[in-house]
Amino acid sequence: MKKVCICVAVVLFVSILTLGQDNSAPAAPPVQGATTAVASSGSGPWFSQRHPRYEMRPGDIFDVSFAYTPEFNQTVTVQPDGYVSLRDVGDVYVVGQTVPQVTDNLRTAYGKVLNRPAVSIVLKDFQKPYFIADGQVGHPGKYDLREDTTLVQAVAMAGGFLSSAKHSQVVLYRRVSDQWASAMLIDVKKMQDDHNLSEDVHLQPGDMLYVPKNRLSKVMPFIPTSNLSMVPKTP
Repeated sequence: MKKVCICVAVVLFVSILTLGQDNSAPAAPPVQGATTAVASSGSGPWFSQRHPRYEMRPGDIFDVSFAYTPEFNQTVTVQPDGYVSLRDVGDVYVVGQTVPQVTDNLRTAYGKVLNRPAVSIVLKDFQKPYFIADGQVGHPGKYDLREDTTLVQAVAMAGGFLSSAKHSQVVLYRRVSDQWASAMLIDVKKMQDDHNLSEDVHLQPGDMLYVPKNRLSKVMPFIPTSNLSMVPKTP
């Protein structure tokens, strides 16, 4: 009887120790930053901002004004290498930066020669918003995007569809980031046949629309013209 009691006591003691170890063991930490890791690894596109700020480009011209030291006021042009040459502080890289970012950088640069400089920047000449029309349109090229413009309107601005156009498969390319661009297939023929432009896409600066050739225009160069002349004319 004593041996049975001892065995039962030992089993209970071991069970209590096991439960205590399970409760005291820390749970596996949750994975944090998984979404950030995917986005920053470059394996997928970054989502474009809804209202992105304009970023400086080579050839842009802007005024630099100082509230309390107007003798430092100047007009500068962004050079092809992305730098601007500034009076008394030298070259500062500005390409890819927004106006507030450039202002902060210039404030830091002039902080070495001025005490708390009050700097402001005003763009004078910069790259205008545009879209590109290519493929089977009347006048392929680059067009200013001066106001809200849809894809159908853009095709009309580019001279309309040619007879060789496959306007059921118009491709709209849109820049998502410096490394990624999206491609959207749009059936303009269906919209026009249905007299419904509710799905007409509004263009964004830098968009490119491409109109491919239809199937007939692709095979026409391989059809002998002599055979076509033998086809009898209908009265």
